[in-house]
Amino acid sequence: MSNEKFDLIVIGGGPGGYVAAIRAGQLGLKTACVDKNELFGGTCLRVGCIPSKALLESSYRYHQAKDLLGDHGIEVKGVKLNLAQMMARKDKVVQINAGGIDGLFKKNGVTGLRGSGRIVSAGKVEVTDFDGNKQVYETARIMIATGSKPAQLRGVEIDNDRICGSKGGLSFPDVPETLVVIGAGYIGLELGSVWHRLGSKVIVLEYLDRILPGMDSGLARESLRVMKKQGLEFRLGTKVTGAKVKGKKVIVEIEGQDPVECDRLLSVVGRWANTDGLGAEEAGVKLNERGQVVVDDHYRTNVDGIFAIGDVIHGPMLAHKAEEEGIACVELIATGYGHVNYDVIPGIVYTHPEIATVGKTEEELKEAGIEFKAGKFIFKANGRAHSMNETDGSVKILADAKTDRVLGVHIIGPQAGDLIAECATAMEFKASAEDIARTCHAHPTLSEAVKEAAFAVDGRAIHGL
Repeated sequence: MSNEKFDLIVIGGGPGGYVAAIRAGQLGLKTACVDKNELFGGTCLRVGCIPSKALLESSYRYHQAKDLLGDHGIEVKGVKLNLAQMMARKDKVVQINAGGIDGLFKKNGVTGLRGSGRIVSAGKVEVTDFDGNKQVYETARIMIATGSKPAQLRGVEIDNDRICGSKGGLSFPDVPETLVVIGAGYIGLELGSVWHRLGSKVIVLEYLDRILPGMDSGLARESLRVMKKQGLEFRLGTKVTGAKVKGKKVIVEIEGQDPVECDRLLSVVGRWANTDGLGAEEAGVKLNERGQVVVDDHYRTNVDGIFAIGDVIHGPMLAHKAEEEGIACVELIATGYGHVNYDVIPGIVYTHPEIATVGKTEEELKEAGIEFKAGKFIFKANGRAHSMNETDGSVKILADAKTDRVLGVHIIGPQAGDLIAECATAMEFKASAEDIARTCHAHPTLSEAVKEAAFAVDGRAIHGL
């Protein structure tokens, strides 16, 4: 057993875990963060959020140079794709970000432990390093931040060659002529967009009768229309029953339909809480029927001194949600105060145009019996959008019919992921639609579409068509 004792050991170095560890260090807690990978940052940094955004950016620039710049009077001839260089850039972005975490740990006095963490008991964590050496550390508190893992579709066995999950979809060695994507959630749409821009025929198969489950249905319909216009093919209400590799092809079997043949198959059908090898149940930590760690509103498990945050507990599996929970949990431990407003957790799909949402959907408000008003403004009526040749999409604001308080905002359009931050801030401070409408927005900017949608809640959009 190590002689070193900690106030807090965080198991998991993803967005929730490493941010929690840094905040704990800032608050004076002697903290260690354990991760089983060489790089801290978790799925998000290594094989999720960051590398996917790097590929989305690179693939869109290729698409611009190849197909879009002529309208701007820029003639580009002989555009070629260097996929190896694109992948190398992606990997460099990951390495830079991971190195930044090591620096932040050092600055804030956090001990980084590389190895697999296992709960021995409340107050003891065993770390097995990459050489198999085991070390037990004593700690006053343990935080579980082990994230999530990809869900597996029955009959579709991931081989990380022809049949891949989200990780494999970030590193194909070549551009498949035909790519089938199972799942029309945000991961499927983002990776499908990447490979479509690079030249693949992309077919998206979705079990439900809509894309983007959980998002506002109107936003989902508009997103589907835009993506179809871009050339992606969608088959909704489609149940995949299996997939078989035949030579260099994959045969995707579909209930009640002819099989679909493709060069590569991407299965992205959700994620599950990851407690593999953690020793949580052996330590007495309660899990629910979905394998998630059960916590109270202070992120405490049923075992004294053991906490949990992020994808491994209930709620949306989002990096920023995990970060907020990690900070709140540590602040509750150190000061007794800490809070996450779950009504204001943005969600973003980094397609082009981007899709962003925060707060309640129309369906949720109707189901709850809350009367509301909706204001919508299209980017076709925004001057800056026209100057960018980015006029697809709209902003929709939902406000309480009686108080005018903003209850939800749903955007598809250029830079929607950045525009949603203003809306989240407004909602955090319980702003009304009129508060947004009466706030001066610079001209010409995309943010004026948010202002106009706020005016439209009462039918007063200035440039409404």
